[in-house]
Amino acid sequence: MLKHLCIPPRTLSARLMMILLLGLLLAHLLSFWLVFYERTESSRGMMLRFASRDIGSSVAILDRLPAAERPQWLDKLARRTYSYRLEVIADGVPLSVRAARARVGPIVDELGPGYAPSTLTTATGHLILQLHLHDGAPLAIDLLLSSPPLPVWLLPLFAAQFGALVAISWLAVRQATRPLAQLARAADALGRDARGVSLAEDGPLEVARAAIAFNAMQRRINDYLSERMQLLAAISHDLKTPITRMRLRADLMDDVPLREKLLGDLDAMQLLVEEGIAYARDGQGVTEAPCVTDMNALLDSVVCDYGDAGKAVRLSGYCARPLLTRPRTLRRIISNLLDNALKFGKEPELLLLSEREECVAIVVRDTGPGIPEDQMNDVLRPFYRIESSRNRETGGTGLGLAIAKQLTQQLHGTFSMRNRDGGGLEVRVSLPRKIES
Repeated sequence: MLKHLCIPPRTLSARLMMILLLGLLLAHLLSFWLVFYERTESSRGMMLRFASRDIGSSVAILDRLPAAERPQWLDKLARRTYSYRLEVIADGVPLSVRAARARVGPIVDELGPGYAPSTLTTATGHLILQLHLHDGAPLAIDLLLSSPPLPVWLLPLFAAQFGALVAISWLAVRQATRPLAQLARAADALGRDARGVSLAEDGPLEVARAAIAFNAMQRRINDYLSERMQLLAAISHDLKTPITRMRLRADLMDDVPLREKLLGDLDAMQLLVEEGIAYARDGQGVTEAPCVTDMNALLDSVVCDYGDAGKAVRLSGYCARPLLTRPRTLRRIISNLLDNALKFGKEPELLLLSEREECVAIVVRDTGPGIPEDQMNDVLRPFYRIESSRNRETGGTGLGLAIAKQLTQQLHGTFSMRNRDGGGLEVRVSLPRKIES
């Protein structure tokens, strides 16, 4: 348990709060101890100054009284913090002259050298002044140098003051760490959508400089991605014309087997070009406006479309509440995943889950070969294909999963994949119930 207590908090705000609170608590405790110490010493010094005269007078009275009458006066002369006993106290520990002078110096001075008191402490913590009267009778002055009681309002005031400092510290830490949280949210949004949101370039100098640097980095990334997408779109678009000319020339060939092979290659090239254009277009952002969508009806229509094409897809699950999303974009995601499952797996299944109150999950499963664990991240890169199981004869371009993930991020969702225990691949798309327009 001690090991867990020594682990510092993970968030910067929690660490700053811990440092501030520990420092404030130590400073508060030190201030409290200094005030209490000064108050105790002041009260004790004042008590000794007033008590010294009373003790001097009481000793003088007892010294002049007959020995037989002295016991009757002990209770009359006793006070709350000191009393008198006509006996020798032998069970104490003698104090040094310096220690005695520091604690009861005014009383010793008031008694004078004629009594020559000796000082000792008892096991109960009392301070004893042992002396002898002029007739040789022993007299012990029992002093209780107790600290003054704490006022009842002191601890509540201390707690209220510390609570106010905690609240102010929390506000200060929150204000100081807010720019970092905004920077993290902006960086996370940049990962989902290259357009992102610019940070306000104000506040403290360090925060403003970080915001300026982040905004400049975001603009450079946007320019780079836009240029890359435009280049991909331009190349894919320009390839459509020569592919069309090659298809017309192939149709005029007399060699039927060669013509069929050329047409098959041209079909593969045509698919690759169309997928490239689609990927470039989706990389520029989704322009479709969000609307309230019945997920059950949407998935049922997708499954029916595949059924009409002679492709069996099982559908299970139910979503009780509608979803504010972009239905055409979501349909493209599901279609890409189902096409992938139909090409490279068997028995595709579409599952609709309500994971949490604010989240809906769409799961596409198959019973195919799955994906090697060391290539799980690679297959999400554009044009990456697993040659051993996904060759060009199957029509794969290496863009299906990349487009699905790209569109999922633009819907502010999460995209994940895993190999099923019984064989096959499971792709999960988790979407918020409400997205920003």
